Amino acid sequence: MSRDSTLDPTLAAEIEAAVSEGFAEQVAHTQALVRHASLRGEEQACQDAVFEAFRARGYATERFAMDRAALAAHPGAGRIDARHSQAPVVVCHHRPRGQAGRSLILQAHVDVVPPGPLDLWTHSPFDPVIEGDWLYGRGAGDMKAGHAANLFALDALARIGLQPASAVTIQSVVEEESTGNGALAAHLRGYRADAVLIPEPEDEALVRANTGVIWFTVEVRGKPVHVREMGAGANAIDATWRVVGALREVEARWNALRTRHRHFEDEAHPINLNIGRIAGGDWASSVPAWARVECRISLYPGTRAADAAAEIEAAVAAFAAGDPFLAQSPPVVTFNGFMAEGYVLEEGSEAEAVLGRAHERATGTMLTSFMSPSYLDTRVHALYEGVPALCYGPRAENIHGCDERVSLASVKRSTTAMALFVAEWCGVEKRAG
Repeated sequence: MSRDSTLDPTLAAEIEAAVSEGFAEQVAHTQALVRHASLRGEEQACQDAVFEAFRARGYATERFAMDRAALAAHPGAGRIDARHSQAPVVVCHHRPRGQAGRSLILQAHVDVVPPGPLDLWTHSPFDPVIEGDWLYGRGAGDMKAGHAANLFALDALARIGLQPASAVTIQSVVEEESTGNGALAAHLRGYRADAVLIPEPEDEALVRANTGVIWFTVEVRGKPVHVREMGAGANAIDATWRVVGALREVEARWNALRTRHRHFEDEAHPINLNIGRIAGGDWASSVPAWARVECRISLYPGTRAADAAAEIEAAVAAFAAGDPFLAQSPPVVTFNGFMAEGYVLEEGSEAEAVLGRAHERATGTMLTSFMSPSYLDTRVHALYEGVPALCYGPRAENIHGCDERVSLASVKRSTTAMALFVAEWCGVEKRAG
């Protein structure tokens, strides 16, 4: 452990042993979470189980619906449409006898992305099989292992008769994979703390910088005819792919700006445009009358999501104006999910120093940091609360892919680091009762 740690070495060893003692139960809890197929809009049963797990430990526990009006009024909210989840946010509160240390929010999401073709999985995606060091399953890494770690880090303290000496709030949110509105809804409800820790699967490293994300849909209407008269019609699918080419030019232009952005200058391709879904046409022998692509693109910290959205709209409109068919039938761009901005975690905070000491004690290595070209809920706390927002968690593979899996040894190390972090950041007191 670093010489600057305020945590007594004997206490640190007791915490490490307590995490180890409860780890089998932690793994079983994680498996139970994975068994819930908590896809977007289907998270209710998982959140019910989370509520009961919080309440069983004696925490003051609540669940609430997201305030859609408040979200719609916030510039950082994702667009709400019919697919938006109606599952509640679940929150529990540890309230100390006094307030000797610094307060903390521990947050995780239960929503997972679709598993894709089941025949590409070695095991059923919602059957949490353990093979060697790996726990398999959709959401095992992203991020139900981290979700469990939030709870079991506090359990480790309880196991040795201690509790945080400051307020700790654990938040279980939804919509992380689609809009970020679950975390934002908790923010809008007024929860605040001196620091936030979100244990996403980050290979036991700290996220230093994080891109923003925008979701949008481009829809094109064609001119349907029988294929024998193809020249008299206009193929909406072909036209849509021409628009995708124009969007690739936006992607290339934004990537060319990477040298202007700290933490991104050495990345070959930090801005990624993904064509995530495509649909179109009604009949193989009819020139398609419609086509639609659903897209995701990232943006640098400091770029306003509204400005990026306007640039996308302008690029599509400019391309369409020069296309003989699209000039007469302009594409429609709709923003229908993330409208989130990125952030940079500034170096030098005491929270990061405490996490660094905890990580060093748990792993025997120095804490490193990196840039993540993806969405993270830490942006809510970094941008709108101005507190240290630490994203740090275990090693996982194939997240959003097939055979998603998380390393149990890494989960144990990161949970240990989290428990040590809580003990030093919040302080400890004898457990009530």
